[in-house]
Amino acid sequence: MLALAAALAACSEQKPPQAAAATPAPPVTVAQPVKRTVTDWDEFTGRFEAVEEVQVRARVGGYVTSVEFQDGAIVHQGDLLYVIDPRPFEAVAAQAEGQLADAKAKIELAKREFDRAATLNKTEAVSDSIVDQRRQALQSAEAAAIQAEGIQKAAKLNVEFTHVLAPITGRVSRHLVSAGNLVQGSDTGASTLLTSIVTLDPIYIYFDMDEATYQKNSRLWFEGKRPSSRDTPNPVQVTLTGETKPSHEGTVNFLDNRLDVSTGTLRSRALIKNTDLSILPGQFGRVRLIGSSPYEALLIPDAAVATDQSRKIVFVVKPDDTVEARAVVLGPLDDGLRVIREGLKADDRVIVDGIQRARVGAKVSPHPAAAGDSKS
Repeated sequence: MLALAAALAACSEQKPPQAAAATPAPPVTVAQPVKRTVTDWDEFTGRFEAVEEVQVRARVGGYVTSVEFQDGAIVHQGDLLYVIDPRPFEAVAAQAEGQLADAKAKIELAKREFDRAATLNKTEAVSDSIVDQRRQALQSAEAAAIQAEGIQKAAKLNVEFTHVLAPITGRVSRHLVSAGNLVQGSDTGASTLLTSIVTLDPIYIYFDMDEATYQKNSRLWFEGKRPSSRDTPNPVQVTLTGETKPSHEGTVNFLDNRLDVSTGTLRSRALIKNTDLSILPGQFGRVRLIGSSPYEALLIPDAAVATDQSRKIVFVVKPDDTVEARAVVLGPLDDGLRVIREGLKADDRVIVDGIQRARVGAKVSPHPAAAGDSKS
């Protein structure tokens, strides 16, 4: 009995176990939305095409005697590209020159005979019929001279066409005919293709605008919030393949008059500056077209936006340091930040780092973002 009492006394003197230490609130980084003036942009995929493109063809037939340009070089309007053997055409031109001289001599003879007959007719030494014959002979000689002059001009043109000149300034393709080859000449499109030339600065970019964007822009135009690209050269920015930011600028200068029924898109075109000649026809580019007038907006880092099934949410720290999930309506990216159209206020504390540690309704330990972190 004494031993049992001693054991009970020892048990009663033991202290109760201490409660487990409370779990500290997880740290998170918060920042308030950035407020600034932004402009919405619509993006499309486009393809570049030359403003002017010319297929250089032979206008007279003959043997090519020389190629006067370097493949792929920049040529200027009037530069010599090809020389076709001119000797046959020079011979024809000389013959036409002689025919014209003969026709002019016949005019002089006919004119003297007409003047003589007209003088004699005044004294009735020559009948009126003779005068009429002399007049008709003079008119025939003048007509023959006009015909000979036309033949001479055509012959001279053929001589000029033996020297094929660049019709525009631009970058020339490779030569398709080498010296020594025979080419066919024609003005009907059946002549031999010699090379081609494309202009590079400025350059077109064609893109297809979807119907929803077209309707949105039309509505903004009716409301006076955005100028129409049909009336105003709205600005565009172009990002080339492999680039992360726009590198070229231009303006819209064409919208088609109907939507393509097979794709539901509107063919559009912008004129882009290409002063460094770095863009070639056929390249792809991302076109950013102005989609609104400037307006005040709230922006947050895109990484702060999470997805909850079909809606977008951000995590906001309330005044009592508990976490709230806030549904938001997103706008476009602007300089690395996401525009928030609805769901946030300017003084909200948005979790921008540590989202994986935040739980809705639980407390967190918020720390303000360092300067510049909210712009990442």
